[in-house]
Amino acid sequence: MEYSLAPLIIVGGLGIFLLFWIVCTVPQSTVAIVTMFGKYRRILREGLNFKLPWESIYSRLSLQNRALELEFQAITQDQANVKFSTMIVYLVADSSDDTIKKATFSFASHDEFLLALQRTIDGSIRQFVATTKQAQILGMRPEIVDHTKKNLDEVVSSWGYVVRDIQITDMTFDKEIIDSMARVVSSKNLLAAAENEGAALLVKRTKDAEAEAAYKTIGAEAEKKASAMRGEGLALFRKNVAEGMKQAAESLKDAGVDSNFLLFLEYTDALKYVADHAQGKIVFMDHGAGAADRVVQTLAAMNEGASLNQPK
Repeated sequence: MEYSLAPLIIVGGLGIFLLFWIVCTVPQSTVAIVTMFGKYRRILREGLNFKLPWESIYSRLSLQNRALELEFQAITQDQANVKFSTMIVYLVADSSDDTIKKATFSFASHDEFLLALQRTIDGSIRQFVATTKQAQILGMRPEIVDHTKKNLDEVVSSWGYVVRDIQITDMTFDKEIIDSMARVVSSKNLLAAAENEGAALLVKRTKDAEAEAAYKTIGAEAEKKASAMRGEGLALFRKNVAEGMKQAAESLKDAGVDSNFLLFLEYTDALKYVADHAQGKIVFMDHGAGAADRVVQTLAAMNEGASLNQPK
């Protein structure tokens, strides 16, 4: 008796087809949303799952972080145009069924969700920038991020999502504003350099004046000491001269020579010194035989006149 294999092949093929139809695998960190006749039915978690033949996979939703890069413009209170480059990190708020249903069915497609997210961020940043001025905006990145994230948290939570991070990666102005800002910075640097140079010059001149005053003080003190020493030296010299002349006069007297001869010798020595150091100049001096006596009489008369003029 012969048996046909065709029915077995057909049954086997149907079984394999049915197995592929009811078996479903879901990747890691992903969920599958199952609908039946167009209505939400249940959620399949990662791994191997089974579903009824009349159930269908509506969509698959990743539970991982997602990044979105945006670029847009805003205008400050003083009408400066600012260009922003922003990165947003977002994900499904949690893996509960209600949250996944919100994330899946709040928008007709994920592209429309991204559009709504972008417009919400754009509007929030524009609102904040409109209350600030050009000179302030560059230093207010943390404030912009905090303001935007606060507004986003209130909105995207109703969509089943949460914003993990917002980063403003770049802020630029129009070329005219950048050029004007560069000129302002350059002028401030020039002003600071001029102030520093002026301060340095003031310090230098002050130090020079102090050094000159110290130099003059030291010079005056040195001159004072030198004058005192010169006076002492001159007095000592005169004293020694007087002692020498006294001794010479006594020696001449003991030898029986008139003391006026000593005066004559001193006068002739004076004439010789003047002649040696005249340096080509003409000097007229009394050179007669009684010149020495006349000089002594003149000095004695000057001494007597000075004595009479002194107050008693």
